[in-house]
Amino acid sequence: MNATTFPPRRRPRLANAARFLDRYLPFVYTALAILYLMLPVLIMALFSFNDPPQKSNLLWHGFTLEAWLDPFGVPQLFDVVRTSVLVAFLSTFVATVLGTLIALALVRYGFRGSNTTNLLIFLPMATPEIVLGASLLTLFVAIGEPPFFPTNFLTILIAHIMFNISFVVVTVRARLAGFDRHLEEAAMDLGANELTTFRKVTFPIILPGILAAALLAFSLSIDDYVITSFTAGRTSTFPIFIWGSARVGVPVQVNVIGTAFFLIAVGFVALSTVVQWRANRPLPPPRRTPTAAERPLSDQAATHGVPLTGAEA
Repeated sequence: MNATTFPPRRRPRLANAARFLDRYLPFVYTALAILYLMLPVLIMALFSFNDPPQKSNLLWHGFTLEAWLDPFGVPQLFDVVRTSVLVAFLSTFVATVLGTLIALALVRYGFRGSNTTNLLIFLPMATPEIVLGASLLTLFVAIGEPPFFPTNFLTILIAHIMFNISFVVVTVRARLAGFDRHLEEAAMDLGANELTTFRKVTFPIILPGILAAALLAFSLSIDDYVITSFTAGRTSTFPIFIWGSARVGVPVQVNVIGTAFFLIAVGFVALSTVVQWRANRPLPPPRRTPTAAERPLSDQAATHGVPLTGAEA
């Protein structure tokens, strides 16, 4: 009796579609999310090569390198960029130092009022910027009239340090949360004092978190408009300059400066990633010195001064 043969079963199309979606849908979703985030930056970079006939840079008119060859061709643009960069660097440095010390104190030491300190640290992050700006303006006016606290470069710097400290504390605390205290205890058992332990053990481990906090603080400071507009007085920064230029047309040089800032930020992120990768890289195993029995016979003879015979050589 001949065996009955059946045709091969075809895989259902629904199963193939599900397998296709399971394999490629995460990639497509990630690519669309990155495109959504980067599309404004790409348009900004593209329009930095635009050649508009007037000041308005909203429509594409042709390719040119004129704005890149003269990025500060617009009056006052160099001054406002210099002010913004200086405020960002100074506020980032001060906020990073103070925020790191506050994070260490909150994590390492249980002092009276630590819960209240935590609440005060989070308040600037939860408060709307327009409320912070108006409150700071009221504070500076209440302290005294010029020359005591005129709204100028100093008041901008104080305001930026204030709201940057909160972000630095939160970022560094997240790094300290996974810190192994046994490493410090081992260093102290080997004779290191507290300063040496912090310099050679604690600081290298939390350095990636500090760099991430500094990068975040710098980005927030150089990009801030709301709080700066309340505390700047007659001092102008790059965001304030853009807001004022938007009424008559943003010049192409603004796109050039914005693209340069973006490239610098990408460089800082790449540097922070490399530092973090090197900090988390596992150390190579130590080289083991071979014992006397494992060394070649010629090395043992040379060590003890015994000449070798022809057969042994």
